Amino acid sequence: MTRLLSTDRDTLSYPERGATERRPLPAGYHHLHHRTRIGHGPAVFAAAGAALTTFRAHRASGMRVLAEPGAVRPGARVTVGIGFGPLRVDARCLILRTAYESARVGFAYGTLTGHPESGEESFMVLMDPDGTVWFEVTAFSRPARWYTRLGGPVVPFLQLNYARLLGRTLRRLATAAPAA
Repeated sequence: MTRLLSTDRDTLSYPERGATERRPLPAGYHHLHHRTRIGHGPAVFAAAGAALTTFRAHRASGMRVLAEPGAVRPGARVTVGIGFGPLRVDARCLILRTAYESARVGFAYGTLTGHPESGEESFMVLMDPDGTVWFEVTAFSRPARWYTRLGGPVVPFLQLNYARLLGRTLRRLATAAPAA
């Protein structure tokens, strides 16, 4: 599934590559920053990080995800299916960076040409020094297709609600009792 960038459909649809790692986020986009408390301790942090970086949390939240098996890595492509049945839209992204650190695990992806939105989204699991584990989404985006432009203010509302759903799903996955 992974290829070198070779066609127009394999190019990022925005110029501010990597901007979710910097502040302020770029002007001219809708900004999203959402945090969800996941739990406490290294076991919760490890479980949440694994669920996030293998797209298990995205899939458990109802998204269709086409990605290489295993944990995400920079340069890999991922396609996220948004919607249901004949109204499903495939959103193609490029993994820009990953973090596999002692207190931060996650990734950021950028939209490829043809994606309904144009921008970048970062998904991180963070552990504070006191052991509190957080899920954090940081994103900037703007409509890139006629139907997302038509959606207007509804699209950012849906993005925020999805970030909240993903946080709740990640909390459930990371704090579930281990199977016996």
